[in-house]
Amino acid sequence: MLLRQESKTPCGFSVMELMIVVAILLILAAIEIPNLLSAKIAANQAAAVASLRTLETAEVTYAVTYNQGYSSTLAQLGPSNGSSSPQAADLVDNLLANGEKGGYTYVYVPGPVVDGKIDTYTLKALPSAPCASGYLSYSVAPSSQAAITAESFTTVAENNFVAQVLIGSLGRETVGCGTQ
Repeated sequence: MLLRQESKTPCGFSVMELMIVVAILLILAAIEIPNLLSAKIAANQAAAVASLRTLETAEVTYAVTYNQGYSSTLAQLGPSNGSSSPQAADLVDNLLANGEKGGYTYVYVPGPVVDGKIDTYTLKALPSAPCASGYLSYSVAPSSQAAITAESFTTVAENNFVAQVLIGSLGRETVGCGTQ
């Protein structure tokens, strides 16, 4: 008959060893999560600048193609259900045509109609969630020769009446971001 001998060496990990490993993982996560959030904000901001350039190019294409000046809304630059037309030029994707993409809200303000054409516009990109999706607000106007200006969201909200109205209509509060 074989007798089973009990091993004197423990198998597996003790609770204390597991707690140490979990504590180390939590410390590493606490260090890296803010870096990941900063990287996401930087990506959102870069995407906002690229989207403004896309919208600006789409506006110029619209003006040249349809000989009506610039569009009166972003939706006119959006996808069509067949062939493109001045009401659906199929120049930008549906997200940009609706004014929301990549953590930013795009606000399009057409200029006055002169001789049946809109000959100017202002386009702004505001963070959808200030301090969480972006620190900066961007704007472009066709007279600025493709220059995109950047301002901190707090500065835009304090100094720009249109931004104050938009922030209020979107249910946002004007708050400063911690680090920018």
